[in-house]
Amino acid sequence: MKLVLVRHGETFWNEKQRVQGCDSDIGLNNLGIKQAKSIALYLRDTDIVAITSSPLKRALDTAQMIAQHHNLSVNIDNRLKEIAFGELEGLFLPNLHTTFSKFLMSWWQHGDMEPLPGGESFSGLQTRAWKAVETQISKNVNGITVIVSHYFVIMAIILKFLGLSVEHLMKFKLDLGSISIIEVASQGNRLVTFNSVFTFPHTTT
Repeated sequence: MKLVLVRHGETFWNEKQRVQGCDSDIGLNNLGIKQAKSIALYLRDTDIVAITSSPLKRALDTAQMIAQHHNLSVNIDNRLKEIAFGELEGLFLPNLHTTFSKFLMSWWQHGDMEPLPGGESFSGLQTRAWKAVETQISKNVNGITVIVSHYFVIMAIILKFLGLSVEHLMKFKLDLGSISIIEVASQGNRLVTFNSVFTFPHTTT
């Protein structure tokens, strides 16, 4: 089977560089809508058997645009919510005086077991996200499944598939409105596509 991992389109908070976790249900902005439409058009002729999304509006709206091209409803899985940032939620990234990834890596330097202040650990996130993936694999053994979620959820899934630790997180860049594809097979899992972004000129409305 194949897992198509979709990161939602841009939101108003992404645009303003605000920390946006599971406690912020922010909708797509105009660019985010265009990105979601572009993803939907790219996947239009793909033989998808299931679409599962985080319940947060930015992911769910992206998933529903994909579903419009298929005779499918969107399944919602709470385990696909973004990481809980706790006290960091809503902060403006420039105020951290470093990149967000470097800030998190500094916090998770002791094996990522320490939760963020008032929030969640990376390992906790990875555990719940992986259970959601296992559910999809068990249900759709031979098909193509789309999972629409968030930056840290998708990266947690990819690192788990590749057998990489959280220390490798900063070596990857995952854009808004991007697609990554994992091929799940008995002979081994493969990351066959990573961070692909698609633009269609007729998605301006």
